[in-house]
Amino acid sequence: MVAAMSGPLEGIKVVELGVWVAGPAAGGILADWGAEVIKIEPPQGDPARIFGKMLGGDLPFNPPFELDNRSKRSIVLDLREDDAKEVAAQLLAEADVFITNVRPAGLARIGLGVDEVLAANPRLVYGLITGYGTDGPEADRPAYDIAAFWARAGLADTLSPPDGPLPFQRGGMGDHSTGLALAGAVSAALVARERTGTGQLVSTSLLRQGVYTIGFDVNCLLRFGTPIGKATRETMGNPAINNYSAGDGKKFWLVGLEGDRHWPPLARVVGHPEWLEEGHKYNSPMGRYQHAAELIAEIDAEFAKHSLAEWSDKFDEEPELFWAPVNSMEDVIADEQAHAAGVFVEVPEGASTVTAVATPADFSDTPWAPRSMAPELGEHTDEILAELGRS
Repeated sequence: MVAAMSGPLEGIKVVELGVWVAGPAAGGILADWGAEVIKIEPPQGDPARIFGKMLGGDLPFNPPFELDNRSKRSIVLDLREDDAKEVAAQLLAEADVFITNVRPAGLARIGLGVDEVLAANPRLVYGLITGYGTDGPEADRPAYDIAAFWARAGLADTLSPPDGPLPFQRGGMGDHSTGLALAGAVSAALVARERTGTGQLVSTSLLRQGVYTIGFDVNCLLRFGTPIGKATRETMGNPAINNYSAGDGKKFWLVGLEGDRHWPPLARVVGHPEWLEEGHKYNSPMGRYQHAAELIAEIDAEFAKHSLAEWSDKFDEEPELFWAPVNSMEDVIADEQAHAAGVFVEVPEGASTVTAVATPADFSDTPWAPRSMAPELGEHTDEILAELGRS
């Protein structure tokens, strides 16, 4: 029987001092999972509140901010002032978790450095996201995810074509994965606190998350001493793991990682069973590798004969042919399977709801659901101060 809970972290109190995306994303995930999250903002607000204007919208919506800040309460505190610092200290004294992605030097200036906060609150889990880590000569270097995660960690170069321009990262890619990593680490630290009775610092960085994201490549370089070569689709040695275009221009990926297993259904589906015959130049993995350009061109010609919808029906006749369409964002929103997989969630807004992207985890016995849209700046200041016994 499913428990009537707002998520597995119901009852956990979180104080967030987050800016832009990574820190608020971690706090947002914990909020989705049921934690009570109080978001401390300066008088001018989290700078991510300007995303709506930056995107050129003329509606009073801020979709990026809404994604990372729903189900939170907002309090405005000018942490340069002593009375505001006292309020922050009182909030932390009652909290289980502190989440921040403000640079450590800045945190120290306002009395929220790691050592100071944990000394006063030994049961607190202090979750910190940095750009480049907490040690080393560049530990306090400012970073957005396009710098530390995308550029410096090697993703931009790894995903660039051999002779092409650098690709651009989409907004918040590194921030969201790093926020998810911190949310998991905070949850683990809460489990450890149940055993030890004490909290601890848990930290991650955009740089570290970026290298982990391409850890397949980096670990091969560490072990082999040479990087994995960058492939082009026209010369893929295994044609069963490649992208193709159907006759209507729609693109798709074949994901046949195991050549011997996935090559036969590909040869059959494009109408060339003779490619599987003994002695044919495409029959062996080495033969396909040696004639890759020629083979890919022949497969391209076959796929150009029918629409993707027609190919989809043919693919379904081959259970060992693994594939996926290359969806646009509009396709994703319309994808029945995406909805069935819980990719989207309804967030309460007044008497109605707003469809939004869900955070990527579900819990069978402690299900979560968003409780509210992102708060207005300082929306809950008076309410929170009253709970602390302050005017």
